[in-house]
Amino acid sequence: MDGWMDGWMDGWMDGWIFWSAYVPCDTQYKDAVRQTLEQIDVIHRMCWTYPDTFQFATSSAEIEMAFRAKKVASLIGVEGGHSIDSSLATLRIMYYMGARYLTLTHSCNTPWADNWLVDTGSEPSEHNGLSAFGKQLIAEMNRLGMLIDLAHVPVKVMNEVLDMSKAPVIFSHSSAYTICPHKRNVPDDILAKVHQKGGIVMVNFYNEYVTCSNTANLSDVADHFDHIKNVGGVDIVGFGGDYDGVTRVPEGLEDVSKYPYLVAELLRRGWTDEDVKAALGENLLRVMKKVEEIRDSMASSLPDDVPIPYDDVKNPCRTSYGYPDSGAVHSLSILTLLLALASQAVMTLAV
Repeated sequence: MDGWMDGWMDGWMDGWIFWSAYVPCDTQYKDAVRQTLEQIDVIHRMCWTYPDTFQFATSSAEIEMAFRAKKVASLIGVEGGHSIDSSLATLRIMYYMGARYLTLTHSCNTPWADNWLVDTGSEPSEHNGLSAFGKQLIAEMNRLGMLIDLAHVPVKVMNEVLDMSKAPVIFSHSSAYTICPHKRNVPDDILAKVHQKGGIVMVNFYNEYVTCSNTANLSDVADHFDHIKNVGGVDIVGFGGDYDGVTRVPEGLEDVSKYPYLVAELLRRGWTDEDVKAALGENLLRVMKKVEEIRDSMASSLPDDVPIPYDDVKNPCRTSYGYPDSGAVHSLSILTLLLALASQAVMTLAV
């Protein structure tokens, strides 16, 4: 890891960032879980290696602690539902390891959700949005206190999640569809629903999502900030960057050290200091606190242990252990049976 930060931290004093634990879609049904765990491990090791710069965080309170320590609060986001292998238990384990958001899909359908390419017509819809298991997943994320990220999903999924989630949602790296009509961007009616839900849209700097072309500049990015603010209010705007995930970024925003120039442009356009502070981090912090509040209100709810239907995930790389009538009994199923028998025996003796 030596040398990877050379120049990257120029001008950076403190703040917070979601590091993306991303693995490609071709790992789906193969080694996506292992690959994702290795990415999570990289983020942990980075924080251990540079403790004077990075402070690992998993909550709004820990983010504020890092601010006071003048360090970069470092959180984990898992970018793509294929990373959990259609398993609520795996989702929970990644949460326990520090993951605080899950992007429902990347650029591939999962066995429970369609991805944004469905809206382009280049991929077929497999679920007409979310499957029944996909809706289970949303409820479990609410229970855990995990941010639901709608970047990379089609409009149908955006609407479904906004309608059913108890907690506000995020778009971790998407821009305004009205400014650039790319299917990865967010239409105005969705911006309005994000406002109603108390969520946030974090502007992506990828040229193709900024101008729908290969080139863009800082002013073009500011146009997206203005539009989202005008439609949904300043409370739903954030910085999405996506520097580690794209190949072309706007002139004048080559890296995070150029953020002050974007801030200056927004101020020039009439944004107040309070508006800019909100977009730089206060909005996302507010969303995180609300997600934690919803989690706390669901503290008496038990984890969902109903698996995805086996036929939805059946493939040569997957066994049927743990499913009824599979011909193979999972060890946990045996334990559950033994506990039930023991309980019955105790009741019989008591009688």
